[in-house]
Amino acid sequence: MSTAEKQSDSKPERPSIVLLIALGMLSTLVAVVFARLAYGLVLPSMRENLGLSYAQAANLGTVTAIGYLSVLLYAGVFAGRHGSKKAILLGMLFACAGFSGLSVSTNYGLLMMCMVLLGFGTAFTFTPLISLLGSWYPDRRGTVIGFANSGVGIGMLISGALVPALTQANPSEGWRQVWMIFALSAAITGLLIAGFLRSPTVSQSGSSLKQGLLSVYRSPHVVIMGLIYGIVGLTYIVQTLFMYSFTLASDVPAITAGRLVALMGIISVFAGPAWGVAADRIGHANALVICMLMAMLSNLLPVIWSTTPVFALHYILIGLSISGLFTSILAASTSTVQPHLAAMAVSFVTVFFALGQLIGPAVAGVLIEWQQDFRLSFGLCAALLLLGTALSHRSRRFLIQRS
Repeated sequence: MSTAEKQSDSKPERPSIVLLIALGMLSTLVAVVFARLAYGLVLPSMRENLGLSYAQAANLGTVTAIGYLSVLLYAGVFAGRHGSKKAILLGMLFACAGFSGLSVSTNYGLLMMCMVLLGFGTAFTFTPLISLLGSWYPDRRGTVIGFANSGVGIGMLISGALVPALTQANPSEGWRQVWMIFALSAAITGLLIAGFLRSPTVSQSGSSLKQGLLSVYRSPHVVIMGLIYGIVGLTYIVQTLFMYSFTLASDVPAITAGRLVALMGIISVFAGPAWGVAADRIGHANALVICMLMAMLSNLLPVIWSTTPVFALHYILIGLSISGLFTSILAASTSTVQPHLAAMAVSFVTVFFALGQLIGPAVAGVLIEWQQDFRLSFGLCAALLLLGTALSHRSRRFLIQRS
């Protein structure tokens, strides 16, 4: 065998960036939006039809976060040992099972089990996906992650149009139809992943995995990025679960509220790639500070003025900032560690994100039930995002030291 052939065998040609971005966007749409974020849109109709309290509805969001958190680090290890493709396929299988169960179940315990499966699906899909994209294109990490994250915007656009239309057309069963459509989308995505996605050839021993994780969590920069990601996880899950309900409670018509969510999705589709490119150019920490300030304002303004124009401004600011937050955090978390530890860094900071998503719905649900109002919850979210802005500014010094 010639030298060229040996090199070809040891270093396979990387797939088209367009193909990776397309599959990344689709996987993000299913595993992040449909499995996690769209629940806030389905919640009002589902809660009313099943006779759930706000606390019970919030608990369904909480157990999804528990499922996500409980397997998150293992999902990273699984992807390292068996390849990201197999991890993502397993994630789609979990998601499809969870969606299918939600579409037919009426028992609260079974609903909770299905929501846990959705958490498993997100864990086994998103973190391996980000690691895979960064492994194939490390020199354009922010850009490919940014484009993949635009799947969040596309998903929110679809959800914002689909969910209110189905739930209003069929108030008693429309929300079940939504979950069945989501199950079908997970099945189709799984088939496309099986046919077209390839993993880089990566193999690590158990000892190297443990040493890598130890090295990562001792990095001050990675820990700060984890704290920031935890704040984003907590505040964003509260926003997705309850802002739509806050909008409806403020006498905004359901169709108008759905259109505002769709508007956010449209903006996010373009903001994700734009922030990816911008973060690679101006620095991930600088992009993060800007996005944090925008997210803080988006949560604060409806607390002060609960009017339709202000809710519209909220969704515009969220659409402009959220993809930038995800992209900048995920890219920055890998920028001060060795390339072979990038997947570990992503998994580690995502644990903080999952903890935030675990705490957020439970605390917000109790506060909303206690106050019979949404303002206190979103005021606290704004305060946390202000803290996140300060941490984001502090993180810049680690990148300056590295350069």
